[in-house]
Amino acid sequence: MDRIIELIKDKKIGKVEENVSLKKYTTYRAGGTARCIVYPKNINKLIDLLTLLKSNKIKHKILGNGSNLLFSDKFYDGVLIKLTEFNEIEFIGKTKIRVGAGYPLVKLSMMAAKKGLTGLEFASGIPGTVGGAVFMNAGAYKMDMGYIVETVKVLTPDLKVLTLVNKEMNFHYRTSFLQKHPNYICLETTVELKKGKRKAIEEVIKERRQRRVESQPLEYPSAGSVFRNPDDQVAWKLIDGVGLKGKIHGGAMISDKHANFVINYKNASSSDIKYLIDLAHEEVLKKYGVDLKVEQEFVNWE
Repeated sequence: MDRIIELIKDKKIGKVEENVSLKKYTTYRAGGTARCIVYPKNINKLIDLLTLLKSNKIKHKILGNGSNLLFSDKFYDGVLIKLTEFNEIEFIGKTKIRVGAGYPLVKLSMMAAKKGLTGLEFASGIPGTVGGAVFMNAGAYKMDMGYIVETVKVLTPDLKVLTLVNKEMNFHYRTSFLQKHPNYICLETTVELKKGKRKAIEEVIKERRQRRVESQPLEYPSAGSVFRNPDDQVAWKLIDGVGLKGKIHGGAMISDKHANFVINYKNASSSDIKYLIDLAHEEVLKKYGVDLKVEQEFVNWE
């Protein structure tokens, strides 16, 4: 691995960080240590990096803002790739925005509001990157990325750059083509919004922010909602119904403010957090026969 890291540096692919605590790179503020994080400068450098890693069979993963990931407490002996440098943004015509995968989603939402563009208000409280949001088809308030994405530029498994249109992305509730084809990498997306009134858009964002503060445990590290809402049901009510609201394990807690949040309230390990996620899943299945689907991705648990 040391040799590979030296090669990455020699090829000037981008900034390299070694032996990094994943607590800094996930919104749960939990996880072990990663051997290496690389920040490719551009698409060509990303291709160079992936060519090197694949030819040497080095474990690797794209890491956004870590807002939907739970790494184990173990050492991650591989390379994590952050597309932070993929942060270009371009306003096209009156209603379109082309934006890089590494651009923060909340920042994009606020930029759109300032331009008087409506359609991204739902994203004003989602702490991920644009690439992560496209991958997960992130959403809230009965809106998601699938409603506004026009095209997505991706890197294919054979390292070719391809543009997919909305229909090819197969967006559905909290899923997309990219989730079912994880070897494709989102590089950038173009969204189509609508003209609106800046003051009205900013008022909606402000009101929703206040609602989140009142109803969600934002003062603690978490990854947002743990489970997807089942058809015609609400996940937090099911978890509350099995008596797990406020349940503590180690330094983790099923929030007593919102039962579909597991929070790191006291230096929790990833194992503490996963224990509560698994417990909620098992108890809801046992009592209600509902198989809750986890929104988060578990990494390095094998």
